[in-house]
Amino acid sequence: MSRFERHIRRGHPIVFGLIILFSIIELSISAWLVSRFNAHHNYPSTGVRDRTRFLLFTSIWTIVFSVPFMFFFWRSSSSGEESVLTSVGAHGVFLFITWVFWTAGAAAITAGLNGGLDCSRDDISYCGQQNALEAFAWITWILVTFALFIAIWRGISASRRGDGMRGSLV
Repeated sequence: MSRFERHIRRGHPIVFGLIILFSIIELSISAWLVSRFNAHHNYPSTGVRDRTRFLLFTSIWTIVFSVPFMFFFWRSSSSGEESVLTSVGAHGVFLFITWVFWTAGAAAITAGLNGGLDCSRDDISYCGQQNALEAFAWITWILVTFALFIAIWRGISASRRGDGMRGSLV
């Protein structure tokens, strides 16, 4: 086993675990904001309301699909069984789609909040929660971007060794 394989076997569950953790945090914040906005109609603008809903969708998407990817990778690395969800191609497709969602969501909420809110100056409902929504969107985007770059790098390696995109991530 090469040192890169060891790093991938150790790092994959860590990176995906962090993506899931921060997506759960984003899910909590966005779901709470959506429920408050729906109940009280006190959103700063319809754009912020809709972008918050999109981030709710994006966090759910990430959790629902990251958990199987992490589970099957963990299972295959311990048992040696290959799965479609452990292939470089499947990781690449999933991470690219997820990266597009997080890029769109984080950029949209940042634009909607004009780069962030100054809670000491701005009189906006749920100011701190909206800033947290923006921050955790960017944190998750960074993690997904990192995972996507690793998947691309491992895809190039798999192609060079003749496995193609069906080849294992390790």
